[in-house]
Amino acid sequence: MPVEIDIFGFFAPILLLVLLGSAVVFVALDMFLAKIGVYQFAWHPGLFRVALFVVLFCGASLLVQKA
Repeated sequence: MPVEIDIFGFFAPILLLVLLGSAVVFVALDMFLAKIGVYQFAWHPGLFRVALFVVLFCGASLLVQKA
């Protein structure tokens, strides 16, 4: 797995791209979960959101590392 990727002459770490991708997925999923009312069942909605982002980011990182 390459550690860095060249984007128009800028060397960006792979994890930065994974972070941005998982942030986009998180925002879409967060809006969907808020719309259907899942957060009213969570004990601490902020903690639930952080945990959701951590799961998405770690899962994407492991998929990238395996490839």
